[in-house]
Amino acid sequence: MRGLVIKNTGSWYQVKTEDGRLVECKIKGNFRLKGIRSTNPIAVGDNVHIIINQEGTAFISEIEDRKNYIIRRASNLSKQSHILAANLDQCLLVVTVNYPETSTTFIDRFLASAEAYQVPVKLVFNKVDAYDEDELRYLDGLINLYTYIGYPCFKVSAINGEGIEEVRKSMEGKITLFSGHSGVGKSTLINALVPGLELRTAEISAYHKKGMHTTTFSEMFPVPGNGYIIDTPGIKGFGTFDMKDEEVSHYFREIFQISDKCKYNNCTHRQEPGCAVRDAVEQHLISESRYNSYLNILEDKEEGKYRSAY
Repeated sequence: MRGLVIKNTGSWYQVKTEDGRLVECKIKGNFRLKGIRSTNPIAVGDNVHIIINQEGTAFISEIEDRKNYIIRRASNLSKQSHILAANLDQCLLVVTVNYPETSTTFIDRFLASAEAYQVPVKLVFNKVDAYDEDELRYLDGLINLYTYIGYPCFKVSAINGEGIEEVRKSMEGKITLFSGHSGVGKSTLINALVPGLELRTAEISAYHKKGMHTTTFSEMFPVPGNGYIIDTPGIKGFGTFDMKDEEVSHYFREIFQISDKCKYNNCTHRQEPGCAVRDAVEQHLISESRYNSYLNILEDKEEGKYRSAY
């Protein structure tokens, strides 16, 4: 029997079958033996085949090929990955310039990973109602940067409704992953986009200006306009996974575009003479923050560790 994984609690998976039933499933042990170096070999959004036993328990027996997925390095297991969701039409990355601050390093790591696995991303800048003039200027600068590179951006307030309708229209007929740091207002935003869903929300810690996890596992919800939202737990850091050094620049669109003008084909855009990318950074044709994020991923790989401070 074929179905769609709509919820992952870590030990159980809820599968929606083609005839509309919701079935609680476990995975057969051999999934662990197929060389999938992942904390979750099956993810929300996967199309699977299940076997229902006479006792009423069900097992996932097969996973169909994925068209794409979002993956990151598992927080405490440097050689394992964690798949956030699979078979996506797009991802909306919810970011805030304060309360808490989302660093450009985090944004760029997420975008690079999405590029690697062919997931279109749009940036949703939330909490615009809460910012002062300096923060709003910084926000506009970020929007100019990412729009120029080719990532659509939205300015929204989940509190007063600004920009909500525009985001809602962008989700029609699509499977959309929502992701972002804890505390960026993801659950509040989803509640504003899909009235009646009533996801649990929490206050920001005033002392740390950090968010507290309210979503504890990934789950898929139907939305008006024949689409789906996948809500995921807030993530503190985003460690890129399984990228070779020479590939990293491919996932920074503007760096990749200019890199064909470098003197050497295998230029890493660090110390080599005749590097067109470094020249472009000096001429402000490539953002310094984006270039630093690129170097940051290379440094992580060299140190052989995942730094969780982002």
